[in-house]
Amino acid sequence: MRSQLLETDWNEEWMLLQRHRRPADDPSYWDAKAKHFRPRETHPYAQAFLELAQILPGESVLDMGCGAGSLAIPLARGGHHVVAADFSPRMLETLQEGSAYYGVERLVRPVCVAWDDDWEAAGLAPGSVDVALASRSITTSNLKAALGKLTAVARRRRCVTLVAGAGPHCDEHIMEAIGASVTHSRDYVYAFNILVQMGEKPEVRYIDSPRHDTFDSLEEGLADFARMLEDGNENKVDELRSYLKRHMVENPHVGEPGEKGAPQGRYMLDHERIVRWAFLAW
Repeated sequence: MRSQLLETDWNEEWMLLQRHRRPADDPSYWDAKAKHFRPRETHPYAQAFLELAQILPGESVLDMGCGAGSLAIPLARGGHHVVAADFSPRMLETLQEGSAYYGVERLVRPVCVAWDDDWEAAGLAPGSVDVALASRSITTSNLKAALGKLTAVARRRRCVTLVAGAGPHCDEHIMEAIGASVTHSRDYVYAFNILVQMGEKPEVRYIDSPRHDTFDSLEEGLADFARMLEDGNENKVDELRSYLKRHMVENPHVGEPGEKGAPQGRYMLDHERIVRWAFLAW
C-alpha cells in the first residue's frame, strides 16, 4: 500500500491553505512600519537564529526578507558580506541607516526584490552566496518555488523559520481564557514535507520567542489584541475587554524602546507571550 503522506502534493496543499488566509501585508504596509525600526542590540530571537544557522567565518550570506537588518547588521558586524533583500524600499532605507550607524555599510548590499520576482534579474544568481536565510519572512503562495530559489542561490546551507503554533499575532493564553478557538497552522510542516519531496534532508529545531505587548490605555490594548478575534471569534470582544482589564499592569519600562524600536506603552499584561518558530536548515 502506498503512503498518502508521500503521495500528497504538499505545495498544492499549501496553495489551498493560502486561499483561506488573509492576504499577506504588501510593501506599503512595511514601508509605514519601518519608521519604528532602529539600530539596537541583537534581539534574543536573532541571536538564537544565528547560532542555529552555523555560518562559517568569511561566508557570504543572503538575508531574504531582511527588514531593517536584525540579522544582516549583526552578520556584517561579524565580517560577513551580506546581500540584504526585501520588497519594502523604506525598510531597506532603514537598513542602510543602521548599517551606517554601525559602520558596516560596505559589507551590506541592499536589493529590492520579492519572493515571486525574478531573482536572477535582481542579481541573485544561482550559487551567488554561501548561505541563504529567510527569517520569519516567507510570504508566498508558491512555497516550493520559494524554497527552490533559496536552494539554488546558496552554495552550502539554507535556513528558514516558519510558524510552529498559532502564529505571531495570537496569544494562546488569552484565547483559552476567553473561550475563543485557536487555529494552529504549523506552516513548517508544509515546508518540511516539500523539502523532503525535493530530495533534501531538512533538520528541524525550535526557537521560543517572548513577546512583550504594551499599550497606553485599555481601549488601545483592546484595539491591538482584537486582531486575534478572527475565524468565528469576532463575538468575543466583551470577554477580551474584561480579560485585559483584569490583567493589565503598569509597565516599569514605559517610554523605553520596545522590541521593534517604538516607545513602550504605559501598560503591559501580567503574563509573557511566547511565539514558537520552527527553524529548518538544509
